[in-house]
Amino acid sequence: MGGPGNPPEGTPEGGPGGGEDEYRSVVFDESFIRAARLQEFSAQERIDDHAPAVRRRPPLRRGLSRQALVLVLLIAVAFGTAVYMGVRHPYQDPPGPEPVEAARMTVIPLAPPEKVPGSADTEALFARSPAAQYRIGAEGVPLPATRRTAHFSDSQVVNALSIAKDYIVRSSLYPEVILGEQVRPVRVLIDPDQLDQFDRSFDHPAADGRHAPTGWLVRFDPGSVELADRRIRVQGTLAAAETDSATLEVTADHTFVYALRPADSGDGARASLFTVRRELHFRFDHDDLRMSQTQLIVSSVQAGPLSCADDAANRLRPLLAGQTAKAGGPAGTDPYATGDAMALCGSLAESAQPRV
Repeated sequence: MGGPGNPPEGTPEGGPGGGEDEYRSVVFDESFIRAARLQEFSAQERIDDHAPAVRRRPPLRRGLSRQALVLVLLIAVAFGTAVYMGVRHPYQDPPGPEPVEAARMTVIPLAPPEKVPGSADTEALFARSPAAQYRIGAEGVPLPATRRTAHFSDSQVVNALSIAKDYIVRSSLYPEVILGEQVRPVRVLIDPDQLDQFDRSFDHPAADGRHAPTGWLVRFDPGSVELADRRIRVQGTLAAAETDSATLEVTADHTFVYALRPADSGDGARASLFTVRRELHFRFDHDDLRMSQTQLIVSSVQAGPLSCADDAANRLRPLLAGQTAKAGGPAGTDPYATGDAMALCGSLAESAQPRV
């Protein structure tokens, strides 16, 4: 038996809640009709052509939507731009590092006009000399105030100055280096492209302006002298400047004063002072800064008291307390030999010696 509001057979077709509700959500809009694969002929077409009631429509030719076309176009433009920028981009690559030059070096011995003054008291020698106010050791090689350049940051400038200072300290203040026992502490700081020149200088030293060991470092003849005081006095300056977008140069100018005495003479022997002025020009590219290495471009050395007749290119043989310079000038220079440097010698001023 049906409910109070419904007939026994259920809701009549077409009435509220009937079968029509099942298809109420289906909307046969124009796009749906156009997409249908079957099309019904009109009554007139069926009378005229005796055709079947329906016919199969050819498939619709679907093209890309406007949004899809725009997206494809944008991708193509982006890809083309990337290819163009990769081949011809407006930013020029930074210039590569310059070829490493061979170091140029000059070593000038300074001969004393009289006997070399000396004393067993090294403190008194220093106090009576122009080096009285010099600092001791690496303290005499302070880093200057720095600031960035157009193409190098402040940290890179400080790094270049620090490497140059390290080179100066190792090549002028390490006892094992200046007494001719080792060269490795200095060699590890040399740019790899200069190592051949460095090694040849020590294997085959020559006064040719290119292969003088004393141009690379301070080196005494260990068979003739020893340090009477390991507190070496130093004074000088460091300065950095950019030469181009890929290169920094550091200029160093330092004077070193050593207290020396004859080798194996004992603590009571008289000591004398020996002065070396070194003007060094260093060059750094980005690889050198990253590897903590440097290129030595120019080395100019003045040292005394020395005898002009001795070869100062390989080792320095200082004149000690009470000694005088040998008669005669420097070694002869052959003006017809194109590869040799000119032999030079100077006179050590009396004001450069301790007062006795």
